[in-house]
Amino acid sequence: MAENLPDKSEIPDACPHCGNKLSPWQQVLLATDRALVCRVCWYRIILDVNPKSQKNDSDKPHSEEN
Repeated sequence: MAENLPDKSEIPDACPHCGNKLSPWQQVLLATDRALVCRVCWYRIILDVNPKSQKNDSDKPHSEEN
């Protein structure tokens, strides 16, 4: 599970919209949920999900129905 978490360098320490400093707890929530709403300006902070961390459905063999 730890391999799916983003790097600490990818987690902002402040809201990119208003500059409000995020608390350490908000940074933890942002790292795990990858989305957070700023308490000051209500801006949605959404981290991009790394495609390497997602399971690719195309790797699974397809079952054929006859």
